[in-house]
Formats: sequence, C-alpha cells, structure tokens
Amino acid sequence: MTKSSTQTIPEATDTPQHVVMIMDGNGRWATDRFLPRTAGHVRGVQSVRRVVEACGRKGVRYLTLFAFSSENWRRPQEEVSLLMRLFVQTLEKEVDKLEEQGVRLRVVGDLSAFEPRLQELIKAAEKRTEHNNTLHLTIAANYGGRWDILQATRQALRDLPELAAHPENFTESILAERLSMAWAPEPDLFIRTGGEQRISNFLIWQLAYTEMYFTSVYWPDFDANALEEAFAWYRGRERRFGRTSAQLAEKQS
Repeated sequence: MTKSSTQTIPEATDTPQHVVMIMDGNGRWATDRFLPRTAGHVRGVQSVRRVVEACGRKGVRYLTLFAFSSENWRRPQEEVSLLMRLFVQTLEKEVDKLEEQGVRLRVVGDLSAFEPRLQELIKAAEKRTEHNNTLHLTIAANYGGRWDILQATRQALRDLPELAAHPENFTESILAERLSMAWAPEPDLFIRTGGEQRISNFLIWQLAYTEMYFTSVYWPDFDANALEEAFAWYRGRERRFGRTSAQLAEKQS
C-alpha cells in the first residue's frame, strides 16, 4: 500500500510516474467544426490511444483517465448512450493491443450502473491484462471523488466496526487503503485539456500534492507533442511537499 504524500515524500523524477488526465473538450471540438458533439467523442478515442502509447514510451508507470464522471449522467441521453457504446467498442477492439504492449487495464468507479454486457467486458479485459506491468492504465468510469471517499469510509466501518465507538482510531491510512485506487501511488501530474481549470470531483483525496497543468487544447487534438509540453512544464516545478527551497537544494547537493 502506498502511503499518502502527507506522510511520506515520494522521489521526484523528471518523468512523472503517475499521470492523471481529465479528457475535456470533445464536444466543443466538434461544435467548432459544425459536427455533432458525438463526433468529438469518437475522435477522442484516437487521442486515448496516442496518449497511452506516448506514456509507455516515456516511462510513465501509471496513467489514469477520467472517462465518465458520476455527474455525466445528466448529459443528453443520446450522448450518454454514445459514450456507453464507445466504451464497449473500445474494450472489444483495444484489449489485444494493450496486452501486447504490456499494459495492465483497470476500471474504477461504481460499475453497478452499467449494463451487464459492459460489466462483463470490463472484468474480462482486467483479467486478461492482469499480468502486465509496463504501464498501469486506469479508466475512471461513473466515478466521483466524493463517492470514493464515502465508499472507503463505509468499507472501513464495515471492516472495523469498533471505529464507531472510537473515532480517534480512524487514521488516514485506514481510509486511504480502501480508496478505489489504493494500489497506485498518488499522482505526480494532473492534466486537464479543454481550457477549464477545476478538478471536477476527480480523485480529490489523491490530488492533495499533485502538480496541476491546464491546457486550452481540446482532447481530440491532444497528442504526443502536447504531452511533452506538459512534461516540460512539470520538470520546471519545484516539488517541496512542505519543505523550503533551501532544504531541497541542500538535499540535492
């Protein structure tokens, strides 16, 4: 179990080891081209493929993509249905390639809301790639950060009912090890495309010390070059984790 960075200080590297991304701007990309919003989502799948391959080449160990939030159910039914079909089609088409590239796939979120066929495909894809270790790819689907904290808290109380009478024994690690991504280190770099500058209920516990990078590039246009720009920005950051710049300089000397 990887501890929170509020307890331990991860090693700083030029290449972020865990990158998380909100893939925003598909609909606006399509609207700017007088296309239906759904066309942007179809094009966005190609960007997922490019980014996964680029992260693998650059030595990223964990890549987490926010594909569908718990709030996205509020979108027009036609768009939601298209997103679900794309999810199914992508799983059917891409699993062979992921396995060949050494990518381990996981899907996190409240998957009970999805149709049985999609749940079966998710389980099969996770099982098929579970032996891979080159890149850990996580898709957050029907996921929300508040939901994640709530389900972890409920699980902790089920596992340790004595905490109800002694809440002072409820530690950060008890909660963290029950979050949906407890097996992964906390993110080094957060990237959001599409020009918005918010985290939108994504990994709100895990992002406590993550570097935040926002770009106006729409997701369908995001490619290896855009990813390298984000990484170059990241390399210029000073990750102090509560320490001073002088302390970092002394440690590096």
